[in-house]
Amino acid sequence: MRQHIIIALISSLCTGCFFTGVESTQKVSEKEVSRALSELERKQPSLTLTTYNDSVPSWRPGKRFFVTDNQVRLIFNNITTDSISLAGTCLVYDGFESGSVLDNRETLNLKFLTQDGKTLIFRTGKTLEQFSSTFSIPLLIDMDMVEDANRQLQGKEVYIKTSIWYDPESGEMKRGRQFVKVKIERVEPGNKVLPLRVSFQAIDSGESAFLWMSSPSALMHNRDFDSMFSLRDIHDSYPDISASTWQLITNGNVAVGMNKEECRLALGAPKRISRLPDQTGLREYWYYDGGSYLFFVDGLLNQFRK
Repeated sequence: MRQHIIIALISSLCTGCFFTGVESTQKVSEKEVSRALSELERKQPSLTLTTYNDSVPSWRPGKRFFVTDNQVRLIFNNITTDSISLAGTCLVYDGFESGSVLDNRETLNLKFLTQDGKTLIFRTGKTLEQFSSTFSIPLLIDMDMVEDANRQLQGKEVYIKTSIWYDPESGEMKRGRQFVKVKIERVEPGNKVLPLRVSFQAIDSGESAFLWMSSPSALMHNRDFDSMFSLRDIHDSYPDISASTWQLITNGNVAVGMNKEECRLALGAPKRISRLPDQTGLREYWYYDGGSYLFFVDGLLNQFRK
């Protein structure tokens, strides 16, 4: 069964571990744990957002870029004052002009207009042929990419995979619930690290929150759509988990008697695992950040500290 695959995967990391009559501890590295856990995740079907592709040669005047930080003024060669405030505004692309010469080829300077009509110049150091769809300007978010993600996601009902939610009023992180059904309300520009801010509402409680997400083309796959959401009820993949245990899992809680797969779903992968085989059975510790740990005896949770 699917829920037992992960147990076999992790157990395989301990080949050669056997009872010798002397209590011993075998430690499994975080890297090994992550690799084993990822085997099960790769078996889950997913639907990645359609990747938005754009490059400088296809840009047209009027294209908008959201500014995430006032430090953006450092990348423009014609801003001479620190008093200018651009964060939270949009710059409008106004075409390009010739810059320096590189190998007898002209590089491009990109022009942008501020809300008050000031022209800003960004020196790319690239020729027209050198631009690809992965090119981006630091601290600027392509609004066409944001709007494309919004068209794909707005109004969609999905299941959220993370309990790290953010309060829409204060912007502060708060503890949410994982694996519950939510409705995506809108996608807006995010921050300088994660360019998409996805606002949603829990279907059952009406609680509103948001999370930060990477763009579909980003290399940061641990924060992309498939890492954050599922199109189907995740509980369906674990039919042997009771409704009461699943409720514990969605709230990020554990209870004595839960198996390792149930605990992993509730708390995530441990930072480190130690196994202690003895005459009474296999004892296993899972260690997490902040001093939290789980203690299993023969695969069932016996003690824990959160």
